Amino acid sequence: AGGAGVARSSFGIAEERRFAAALPVHRERRFQAWVQVSMGCNSKCAYCIVPAVRGREQSRRPGDIVAEVTRLAADGVKEVTLLGQNVNSWGRDLRPGIETEFGELLRACDAVEGIERIRFTSPHPKDFREPVIAAIAECVAVCEHVHLPLQSGSSRILKAMRRTYDPERYLRLAAKLRETIPDLALGTDVIVGFPGETEEDFGETLALVEAVRFDSAYTFIYSPRGGTEAATMADQVPDLVKHERLERLVDVVQRIAAERNAERVGGIEEVLVEGASRTDSTVLRGRTRRNCTVNFAGAAAPGELVDVLIEASSSTTLRGAQRTAVAA
Repeated sequence: AGGAGVARSSFGIAEERRFAAALPVHRERRFQAWVQVSMGCNSKCAYCIVPAVRGREQSRRPGDIVAEVTRLAADGVKEVTLLGQNVNSWGRDLRPGIETEFGELLRACDAVEGIERIRFTSPHPKDFREPVIAAIAECVAVCEHVHLPLQSGSSRILKAMRRTYDPERYLRLAAKLRETIPDLALGTDVIVGFPGETEEDFGETLALVEAVRFDSAYTFIYSPRGGTEAATMADQVPDLVKHERLERLVDVVQRIAAERNAERVGGIEEVLVEGASRTDSTVLRGRTRRNCTVNFAGAAAPGELVDVLIEASSSTTLRGAQRTAVAA
């Protein structure tokens, strides 16, 4: 699956692992790039196979990461996404030789000339610490967007999932992020139909989604994965119940996202142009710092950063017109 000439072991099966920087480079867009910062995972989520096939977490050395980001900037990349199974625990396994943490890495990447935007995925709520929150708030290039997987709003189900946080802790973290980082967009992941999930558990998930008011959400129906603890649990939820709950969750998620996006109408958004719209080749498409897709009328090349006046919205996109500079 790695492309011509790339050995399967290059992707980190068990102990046969190496970081992706050693692999042949392919970028969908010349101005955007993914940068691997870690591989593997130390968490033991009951539904996840990653720790079994990828091994324990291994952090890439900070100097190697910053050197790669610097090379990418010199090659014309404007936006980098730092990638790991749990990025905000990055660096802990480098001790005692190197004392560092993910907030420090964000600041080092922010200092690289030519990098306009920094994103990261995925963090784990249990490891989201103050230095990382401060770095997001203070670093000019780090985007005002955090994808914070929830999975369930039920304490009982979160415990069964081995997520190691409860809804109250999650709510405190979400509130802290929004309080500290102006104009933050929060995204999430939610699983419905985990073994043993009752209607009451699902109702608690809906209530938490309503309370946080996510800007976006990936919603999933639980499906058993061989080799995981959850696959052998009793009280597997019937498929019909799973699908019915997913439909109800999607309705709530889309309503809130539409309301959140409607609040952007009338404002100006900085957009990184990605190309022509997928649905209308006469308009352009790009993304805001808050990771929302914008379709807009204008004249700009892919890779340019432009200001767009937002004129309309939906649950998933914004629409507008490029704002042109007026001569003094």
